[in-house]
Amino acid sequence: MNYIIYFLITIAILVFVHEFGHFIAAKISRMRVDVFAIGFGKRLLGWNKLSGFSFGDLPDDFDGQGNTDYRVCLLPFGGYVKIAGMVDESFDVKFADKAPEPYEFRSRPTHQKLFVITAGVLMNLLLAYFVFAGINYFQEKQFVKTTTIGFVAPGSPAAKAGFATNDKILSVEGKAVSYWEDAEAKIYIDNVVKDLNVRVARDGKELTLNIPRKTFSQDMSKGRPLLPAGFRISIDSVIKGLPAEKAGIKKGDVFLAMNNEPLEGQQQTTSIISENRGKTLPLKILRNQDTLQLSVTPSKDGKIGVMLKEQFSGPIEYRAMGLGEAMWAGVTDIGRITSLTFSMLSNVIRGKVEFSSAFGGPVKIAQFAAKSADSGLLTFISFLGMLSLSLAILNILPFPVLDGGHFVIILIEGIMRREIPVKVKLAIQNVGFVILLIFMAFAIYNDLLSL
Repeated sequence: MNYIIYFLITIAILVFVHEFGHFIAAKISRMRVDVFAIGFGKRLLGWNKLSGFSFGDLPDDFDGQGNTDYRVCLLPFGGYVKIAGMVDESFDVKFADKAPEPYEFRSRPTHQKLFVITAGVLMNLLLAYFVFAGINYFQEKQFVKTTTIGFVAPGSPAAKAGFATNDKILSVEGKAVSYWEDAEAKIYIDNVVKDLNVRVARDGKELTLNIPRKTFSQDMSKGRPLLPAGFRISIDSVIKGLPAEKAGIKKGDVFLAMNNEPLEGQQQTTSIISENRGKTLPLKILRNQDTLQLSVTPSKDGKIGVMLKEQFSGPIEYRAMGLGEAMWAGVTDIGRITSLTFSMLSNVIRGKVEFSSAFGGPVKIAQFAAKSADSGLLTFISFLGMLSLSLAILNILPFPVLDGGHFVIILIEGIMRREIPVKVKLAIQNVGFVILLIFMAFAIYNDLLSL
């Protein structure tokens, strides 16, 4: 029930912000807005100035006379604003047989059309920006005061690039680093298109790792390939009736070693468990101040029934940001996440990352929304900001039905100086809508498989 409630809250906020952008831009441009809808499909309830509050569909011959009908529809997976004279998600083209009216979208100049169609994305970007900037300002930022590597994922691009456990990263591209966040930013973001020169200290000597960018991936869908020294794996929850509970593992325990191998990261821990199905593994844990020796046998599906959580036990510095610094940090956060998103999309298209690892449907959104809400208001707001930015990025892609698809059509019409036939635009919308539904169904299917 929590999942459903937080999913609806999350979607309602994001859709309202996005569609309000289209709505207010159309009003500024003096276009008539017939419908402001949360959801798709059948009208469940709504309000307008002429008929007031009502349930169900409005009469087929209903004329709002320029008044907007604010409604909630059956399918809660998005929303739309129906602007007079525009082929959109409502697929209503009754206007096509009539001469263009001054208040219609189709009669307006190209720059106004582009303003209206991009306003939703701009609103999502603004929401994300204010969320990131606000969190940076009101919440102290955490900095891990080490650049010593505690774990390198075996077989990862980081391992192939030459990084080794206990290496101390001294500089990246000639720029010294003092915090782990600095090192990660310079490796994964600041030099995203460059080959890397990373200076490290190893066994009392300094050496330079020359890393071609094409061999060092940004993909973190399978976990972080590098972790700083000092990470510990704690148990966030234990599922009843599964091997962990039977072995005596409790919430709050810290895994120190498994199968006689010291543990540094969640990815390492899950790999050991999944690779030893049905085998009894010696386990060293820390419970309060006591060190215990247990053993656990992973099930046939390679699980023991725990929710893992990474905790850093080393030195941490907390730093508050001034208003100007926080505002600039909001910009850099958006740039960083956008860069990683497009990198992920590129890797999915090239087959380097599985679709299920990169994308989540409504089930995953509901899960993350509920978990973030349980972690506190700031965590939930941060999740909203991330999702708002993701919505902006995906919506601006040049795909039919999405804002980016409308943008391309408007540009083509502006260059041609004439409108593309309504039947052609309607066909494009129909094809795009069907593909989008298939995409959503596949996303939901993957969500259910991952439960």
